[in-house]
Amino acid sequence: MQPGDTIDLDVTDVAHGGVFVARHEGRVVFVPDAIPGERVRARLTDTSKSSFWRAEALEVLDASPHRRPHVWAPADIGTPPERRPGGADLGHIELGHQRELKSRVITDALHRFGGLDTTVSVEPAGADETADGTGWRTRVSLHVDDDGRVGPFAARSHRVVEVDDHPLATPAIAEAIARGRSAAPGRLDLVQPADGRVRVLPRAETARRNARGRGRPRTAPDPALREVIVERVGDREFRVDAGGFWQVHRLAAAALTDAVHRGLRDAGRAELDPEAWHLDLYGGVGLLAASLGELGGPATRVTSVESDERATDHAGENLAEWVGARAETGRVDRWLTHLEQSASPAERARLRSGVTVLDPPRSGAGREVVDALLRLQPATLVYVACDPVALARDVAQLRSGGYEPLSLRGIDLFPNSHHIETVAVLTAPGALS
Repeated sequence: MQPGDTIDLDVTDVAHGGVFVARHEGRVVFVPDAIPGERVRARLTDTSKSSFWRAEALEVLDASPHRRPHVWAPADIGTPPERRPGGADLGHIELGHQRELKSRVITDALHRFGGLDTTVSVEPAGADETADGTGWRTRVSLHVDDDGRVGPFAARSHRVVEVDDHPLATPAIAEAIARGRSAAPGRLDLVQPADGRVRVLPRAETARRNARGRGRPRTAPDPALREVIVERVGDREFRVDAGGFWQVHRLAAAALTDAVHRGLRDAGRAELDPEAWHLDLYGGVGLLAASLGELGGPATRVTSVESDERATDHAGENLAEWVGARAETGRVDRWLTHLEQSASPAERARLRSGVTVLDPPRSGAGREVVDALLRLQPATLVYVACDPVALARDVAQLRSGGYEPLSLRGIDLFPNSHHIETVAVLTAPGALS
């Protein structure tokens, strides 16, 4: 069979990445916009692999009881696949069942790649979550093509589609988008910080050229990206650049702070040792370092490590109330290498008594960072992961070095999309003895 051929598929499972599993004559076929238990008509899009094919769903022949009208009407299955906007790939599924499927994805990844026989439940970001999982995005990125069209990319493409509504965005951002703005080709970011006022941040596309006049597009920096805004978690304020990283869901920062605190209570670390040395790796503007400081008191010795210099500057200010806090700029792998070479025996002992929090990018911490942590052996690790497969691979390596997970929590910080956050707490050999 060739791309463009139409087949009927019985969908049997969910896979990582917002796609679902079916089989055709024994071959796995990955198809989006479906639900396990459904029969769908699909069009093949990629038959180049011998082990699996890819397809796009065209019609539901036998619907799941968990199917609902898509929360983002243009992304519904009645829209031609090439016109469906990306970013809400589970929006056709009842919210509670979305979380069951996400639990299945995390559990399967930890079993297959981490060797763990456990079930991880997925909880909402907070009690203030909407009933249908909409209205949560405080940050939205739209794209502007060469013809001036503004909108999201179509799913699994770089083609801009224009849409009339943005239900995952907060009402204020949705209203700002509806008012309409013109921009040069590139990207248009909308940000709503704690003060409620939406910032519109253009990232105009320029050309990066080589000596032959060739190059690829990139987005040019804009002074507005460096406006310092304030985010709040409870009564605590965090300074961050408007164009810098902050959690997207309006409840996410508080949810992660709470998850770290709960995980450390599970590990018997409800109060941190003020003599120990605690680390926050990939620390951003200091959100999770502050969560450690809250458990350790004003003398808490905590170091935040972040490669973005602007974020590190803000982290230094955000952590100023803790006299033992530092914010350092550096790539985590290189910083840990330097630490191993320079730490005194007393500093190593304090590290072994401490907590290390890490919130790496989607690719995970990776072998070099995990190896360094295994050599330094902090008593407790809190791993915040946005990709279950990357988490599972790193957990497998940590387990080979003697760490074992005490708790694993899934938090639905991206309702109506396949993305999911997991917080794992692991302890070193003999840490609880």
